[in-house]
Amino acid sequence: MPANAVILEVGDREVRLSSPDRVLWPEVGITKRGLAEYAIAVADAFLAANGDRPVALERYSEGVDGESFFSKNPPKGAPEWLRSVPVVFPSARSHPLVVLDEPASIVWAVQMNTIVFHPWPSRTGNTDNPDQLRIDLDPQPGTGFADAVPAALEMREVLREAGLEGWIKTSGNRGIHLYAPIEPAWEFLDVRHAVIAAARELERRMPDRVTTSWWKEERGERIFVDFNQANRDRTIAAAYSPRALPHAPVSTPITWDELEGCDPRDFTVLTVPERLRTTGDAWAAFPEKPGRLDTLLDWWRRDLDDGGAERLERGLRLRPQTQGRGVAPQHGRHVADAGTVERARVEELRVRRRHLTLLA
Repeated sequence: MPANAVILEVGDREVRLSSPDRVLWPEVGITKRGLAEYAIAVADAFLAANGDRPVALERYSEGVDGESFFSKNPPKGAPEWLRSVPVVFPSARSHPLVVLDEPASIVWAVQMNTIVFHPWPSRTGNTDNPDQLRIDLDPQPGTGFADAVPAALEMREVLREAGLEGWIKTSGNRGIHLYAPIEPAWEFLDVRHAVIAAARELERRMPDRVTTSWWKEERGERIFVDFNQANRDRTIAAAYSPRALPHAPVSTPITWDELEGCDPRDFTVLTVPERLRTTGDAWAAFPEKPGRLDTLLDWWRRDLDDGGAERLERGLRLRPQTQGRGVAPQHGRHVADAGTVERARVEELRVRRRHLTLLA
C-alpha cells in the first residue's frame, strides 16, 4: 500500500483511503480524510435518508476548485460488497447505479473523490415509481435564502391541502428543498405533473414572489420553483450531502420551527456532526406518513382544462425573443425552441415502451 494511503475501519469493513491529506476545501482546510470522518459521523442519518436508492456520484479529483464529473456506472475495482441496481434513463438505456447501504459504502465513495451525492427519488425495488415528491425553491439573482422562507411556508400549506406532509432541508446553497413521502404508485411523469400543479398553486398565491417561468429572462427577482427536477434521472443533492462550495456547506434537514431563524451557512462539514449529536436527525420520522398524489393530479387536470398547465409547458418550448445580448425580452414575441417538456414526454414514452418490450 502506498505510504500516502491509510486503512479506515468502518463497521466490520476496512476501506482504503488514498491521499488522505489532500485538501478538498482550501478555504476551510478540510482534507479527504476529514470528509471520510464526516461521512462516518453522519452515516446513520445519511443512510436513513438515502439508503436503498440509486445514487449518482459527483466526483472532484482535485477538490472543489477543480473539475468534476458525474459517475453513474460503478467504477472498475469497486468492492464486491458494494451493491448496485440497474435503472432506466430517459434514453431508454439501462445502466447500473451504486446503492449506499452501509457506512463503509459512503466512505468508499469518498475514496472515489465524491463530494456531492445525488440519490434518485425511488427505491431499488421499484426504480420507476418515486416514493418522494421533491420541490426545489431556487432563489434568483437579487433574492436569497430569506426570500425562499415565506415561499417554503406557503408551499407547506399547499401540500397540506393536497394531503401531503412536507419536510425541508437547506439546499447547501441559497435555496430550500421540500420533500413529501408518497406511495410509489405513480411514474415519474405523473409525479412531475403533481409538482407542476403544486408550483402553479404557489405561484397563484404569491405571484410577486414566486415564479414557474422556465426562462431566466422572465423570472425577475423571485423564487423559481424548479419543477424540472422531477424529471426522470434529474436529482438534487442528498440530505447530509456536502456541497462543492468554498465553505463546505451541507444540505441539512431542519425542522419547520427552525426555518425562519436559521442561517444555512451554519451547516457545514465541520458543524453538522455536532448538530446531529446534540439535536438529532430532523428527518428521523420522515417515511412514516406517505401520502397520495390524487389531489395534486386533480389540480393538474384542472389547470390543463383551463389552459394554465398548457401555457406553462408551452413556455418551456418557446423562448422569449430578444434583440441581441443583454436586451430585455419583448413579451408576447417568441421563437420556437426544442422544448424541455416535449423531450421529457418523448423520453418518458420511450422508457415506457422499453419496459413493455422487456416484460413481453
